[in-house]
Amino acid sequence: MADPHDRADRFELIAACEAETLGRFANDVLADDPPLSVRQEPRPQLVMQQVREPVERRSFNLGEVLVTPAEVTLDGARGFAIVPGKNERAALSGAIVDAAVAGGHETTADIVEALEDIDASRREQRRRAWAESKHTTVDFQTVEGEQ
Repeated sequence: MADPHDRADRFELIAACEAETLGRFANDVLADDPPLSVRQEPRPQLVMQQVREPVERRSFNLGEVLVTPAEVTLDGARGFAIVPGKNERAALSGAIVDAAVAGGHETTADIVEALEDIDASRREQRRRAWAESKHTTVDFQTVEGEQ
């Protein structure tokens, strides 16, 4: 279970959040016109996706993926987000949301609740996908010494 108060978990949940939801929360945070400084403009870029192969547990580069990062300072708290694809608005909104939670903004409880809902939804989707696919598993048995 992901914890929205943990920054690493929050990054993952923000990346999974819909752009409209991030935009709504960013607008709520900015409604009181807090001091905001954009430290990194949201610009799409390619990054290498690294994965670990399951047998020997070695990392390898799978390929490049398009992402949009952004970084802000909001009322003294730093915020960062990186979202999949080309989506400048979602990245900037996500950075504002991250800074709001990091700085304990008055909207933090609502943001955390929404991120927890996203986590629960993702876990349920994974559970359903596993339930559907587990019936297709192949059980390989080997007999050593048999020729």
